Amino acid sequence: MNEKNRRSGRADTNPVWLAGTCALAAMTLSVPSGADVYSLPTPNDSVIGTPFYVKTNKEHTLLDIGRHYGLGFDEMEQANPKVDMWVPGAGAEVLVPALHVLPNAPRNGIVLNTAEKRIYYFRSPTEVETFPAGTGREGWETPVGDYTIIEKIKDPTWTPPESVRREHAAKGDILPAVVPAGPDNPLGAYAMRLSNPSYLFHGTNKPWGVGMQVSHGCTRMYPEDIERLFGEVETGTPVKIVNQPYKVGWLGNLLYLEANAHTDAAMAESAKEIIPASIANADGVVVDWDEVRRVQAENAGLPRVVGGRQGSMSWHHFDMIF
Repeated sequence: MNEKNRRSGRADTNPVWLAGTCALAAMTLSVPSGADVYSLPTPNDSVIGTPFYVKTNKEHTLLDIGRHYGLGFDEMEQANPKVDMWVPGAGAEVLVPALHVLPNAPRNGIVLNTAEKRIYYFRSPTEVETFPAGTGREGWETPVGDYTIIEKIKDPTWTPPESVRREHAAKGDILPAVVPAGPDNPLGAYAMRLSNPSYLFHGTNKPWGVGMQVSHGCTRMYPEDIERLFGEVETGTPVKIVNQPYKVGWLGNLLYLEANAHTDAAMAESAKEIIPASIANADGVVVDWDEVRRVQAENAGLPRVVGGRQGSMSWHHFDMIF
């Protein structure tokens, strides 16, 4: 199958679970393929993309593959627990988990879900782009809330806060008061400031941190992704930051659940808490509670079918190989 079509993963067809693999041997990963615009079949649908497998060459890391297909570190690691992240070896079958349930949030502007470390940019209620993100680590969590983009900066300088300078100094890394624009600037080439002005969406000079909780609260993006998003959004664009470890959504008559739980509280939720009562108790909806518990236990970050509408019973026979 053509690699470009695999990457597109348009949501106007069911995201069937693919059993085949596509070889990377003839493929160059040096140039990421970039984000896609997904068109939802109806405003009631909430699932985009298509997962698939690739085979590695000996020089590929999972991060190389993830970056090429628009995925971050943790996403690739969660989906491939038996594959070495840095040395997968030649011929390893690697799952590219390019399937996502949209967050439960207004489909307007930018939505960041910190639990999955992923950004969604809604061009319209039925058109969306998505990008992996690095978010704040423990003690420096990216704050949830409603914001707007108040400033766009090309070639930003970085003025590290005193607390960050002290933290680095304790490790023997003395930061200057101001880091000029350039390859050593951790903000990369583009930055967008939120209405909480201490926080930015920005690029990075350490792309391996995208898809991890590694920042001091700002949101990191791959250089190619921030360049694209920077060119698309205007100042005043709304930004909603949420923390949703479990996302539930429909695609046609199929009900999907995606789990990205990384706290004890989230992992301790019951199945009945994970599936909203408004869905579970709706007329004609059947939920497979054993499957809900399995998705929660696996916590793989990859949506699975956990139910459906009785009018379309085919979901009972929806074979999934992952």
